[in-house]
Amino acid sequence: MLARCKLWSGLKRDTYGASAVEFAIVVPIFLLILLGIMVYGAYLGVLHSVQQLTAEAARASIAGLNDQERLTLAQATINSHINSYPMLTPQRLRVETATTDPVTGTFTVTVRYDASHMFVFNLPRIVPAPNPIIIRTAAIQRGGY
Repeated sequence: MLARCKLWSGLKRDTYGASAVEFAIVVPIFLLILLGIMVYGAYLGVLHSVQQLTAEAARASIAGLNDQERLTLAQATINSHINSYPMLTPQRLRVETATTDPVTGTFTVTVRYDASHMFVFNLPRIVPAPNPIIIRTAAIQRGGY
């Protein structure tokens, strides 16, 4: 009985494997957080690029005389500037609408980007993935006030 108590008290004081157990608990959580940062960081980078490109198209298209000319100017601006955004693929981006609100005189450009080809959507679904279809709108006021 005395030998059994000595063995038990020796095991209670032994901390040799504690680091391994702590490592096994912490590493999966750390990797999950790291994967989430990578997925959402890349996605937010693409999201920001699409928004910037949409705003550039809206600013450039305000010079058009009618909605069709503004749509043409918006598409031309996107085609000429998309190469300066390395995370975007030109074939997956298109201008959906370019219209003027007759009441307020606000001209609105809407751009749609399909980001489903990105590496973040091919990772295992450990982290919930955002929507791969990005739709962004930019509006600019017509007139001098």
